[in-house]
Amino acid sequence: MTMRMYANHKGFNLDHAEVRLSHDKIHAEDCENCETKKGKVDHIQAEISISGDLTDEERQKIFEIAERCPVHRTITSEIIIDAELKN
Repeated sequence: MTMRMYANHKGFNLDHAEVRLSHDKIHAEDCENCETKKGKVDHIQAEISISGDLTDEERQKIFEIAERCPVHRTITSEIIIDAELKN
């Protein structure tokens, strides 16, 4: 949705955008860029397909905006979950 809104705002000819996610747990010790060094960390891989009558620069800009979408920012930021058992 963020990619579509951005493309529309910029007047880019975006026909279709598709995001496929896969999720794994990897050992923290195998992750060079992770702050966590014990246990396992979540690893999400995103494959983004962008089609339309677009220049390489337009495709790249749309791709870059995907990392600024609210969902991406939520899952890459610190998260606090407060759970409460209700009757």
